[in-house]
Amino acid sequence: MEKKKIILFFFIGFIALTVLLVFWEWRIFEKKKPEAEVCFKDHCFSVDLAVTPEERLKGLAYKNKLNIEEGMFFVFDREDIYSFWMKNTLIPLDIIWINSDQKIVYIKENAPPCLKDNCSLITPDQKAKYVLEISAGIVKKLGLKVGDKATIKIFRPFHFSY
Repeated sequence: MEKKKIILFFFIGFIALTVLLVFWEWRIFEKKKPEAEVCFKDHCFSVDLAVTPEERLKGLAYKNKLNIEEGMFFVFDREDIYSFWMKNTLIPLDIIWINSDQKIVYIKENAPPCLKDNCSLITPDQKAKYVLEISAGIVKKLGLKVGDKATIKIFRPFHFSY
């Protein structure tokens, strides 16, 4: 009888270990699905959306790393002049304003981090519906300029509720 208990114990242990390993493998290879994708020419960015006032306020604040293929995409309900600042942003960013025709209307390259209370505003001279924040230096690397066309795909459903 003791031998059967030992075999059962090892069998249950083996099953539990197998389930744990399968779960672990799944978690390791699971990639976070992008909420949206913004492309220029042949280069695409997987981006998180900032649609609500809370998401917009947080933006990329306190983030100490941003992969070259990632960014934050701010979506507004209408075109307007939207000023940005770098308060509590730890990394330099390129910021791109895009209108409702999905054309770049303004670019601020290499906006520096700001860890003080009086951060200066970055204000475009054109109205935009979207703003993309990406790692500093990418605009120059890709040769992006005002007038270039973006392709925007939004995967996360949302609605504006003010």
